[in-house]
Amino acid sequence: MNFIRILKEGEGTTVEFKESMGENGFKTVSAFSNTQGGTLFCGVSNTRDIVGFNSSEEPVHTITNKIINKMGINPSISCFDWDGKKILRIDVEKSPNPISYNGKYYKKVGSTTTVILGDELRDFFLKGSNWDGLVNDYSLEEIDEESLRKFTQRAVKKGRLVADDTDDISEILLKLNLLVDGKLTNAAIILFGRDPQKYFTNALVRVLRFKEEVSVSDRRVSGNLFQQVEEAGEAIKNSINVKFEIKGKLTRDEVWDYPLKAIREALINSIVHRDYFKYGIQTQIKIFDDKIWFFNPGELFGGMTIQKLKQLHPSSTRNPLIAEMFFKAGLVEVHGSGIHQIMKSLKNAGLHEPEFKEEFAGFSVYMMKNVYDKEYLKGLGLNRSQIQAVSFMQEHGSLTMSDFMRISPGINERTLRRYLADLVDKKLIIAIGEKKGRRYKLSGY
Repeated sequence: MNFIRILKEGEGTTVEFKESMGENGFKTVSAFSNTQGGTLFCGVSNTRDIVGFNSSEEPVHTITNKIINKMGINPSISCFDWDGKKILRIDVEKSPNPISYNGKYYKKVGSTTTVILGDELRDFFLKGSNWDGLVNDYSLEEIDEESLRKFTQRAVKKGRLVADDTDDISEILLKLNLLVDGKLTNAAIILFGRDPQKYFTNALVRVLRFKEEVSVSDRRVSGNLFQQVEEAGEAIKNSINVKFEIKGKLTRDEVWDYPLKAIREALINSIVHRDYFKYGIQTQIKIFDDKIWFFNPGELFGGMTIQKLKQLHPSSTRNPLIAEMFFKAGLVEVHGSGIHQIMKSLKNAGLHEPEFKEEFAGFSVYMMKNVYDKEYLKGLGLNRSQIQAVSFMQEHGSLTMSDFMRISPGINERTLRRYLADLVDKKLIIAIGEKKGRRYKLSGY
């Protein structure tokens, strides 16, 4: 031990000094156990002065017993001489289990010992545990056999499950790792339960439609997760527009505000990857006139970043059982490919790349509508000249006043300037440059 170096470097995540072994000393032992481990030196002030410690048998024995009896750990405790004074050294290893002192759990943040509270304490206890893999005393009667049989048929047809119609439901659940030591997992209930919300109140999807930032409908979709995908998907379709394009003599194509494949992938991602430990909030889809916002509780998982997310990446999920069941059912074709499919579908539809954000302790996907569609522009009350101006900017990148006068013969300059000012006010276009030589561009490009 190079105690000179330790004194010189001072306190930190794994080193702390105490003049005596009071309550704060025992809190530090808990914090070391719950963080990275560390060493507590008693008989040294926080200004690194050696004050010495009574290291006779009785106080050392009392400290040792208190740590063992109150915390259930066995640190290494020793004494050494420094500058003619005794120093007590307590070496604490990182514990695989949470260690409390007087009913509270502590951690080290730099040189500070702090109590672990609230959601952080819950996450601390559940570290390394998947929500969907936790078991409880659920009855097999909670399982909706029809839903399970329907899933099994799909998975067998996809070649992703070997099962027989004669298998009873416990055999199937066992094959799917949803029944462990005779107990059902959370995944079994939320995927195939008759009433999952009986246990998980907010494990549902809210689909909200807004008009001018005011909610005009709020659909709460409950049931098991497979039912939520289907019903929430229909609720979204009922809240967006579709038009028909004639291709050839006999073909009529549906063109939605957003490609349905992108909507379905975003919806499935928001359900499969949400943090179900966060029981106070639901998965939410908010539909505005110009965008859809998909939100699920729980930030990116397993070291994933938004930049990595946009590239081809390995699958990493906080709900491996749920993700695997969606794969077996054919709702997910390749693990980790959902974001790529969303981006590809939007690009093929001529829409902007989606925006991804970590916000509100969750993850968001924003899909932007083509607000320059002629039908949409008419719905905003734009006149023919304004729509022509927008079309010109789409084709040529920008528009000057002389361009506008040329494509709008018979309309005076003052009126055309008013038309452009209205487009700027509606945030459809932006003005660039001074009045002389000013150009106008679409705000989204």
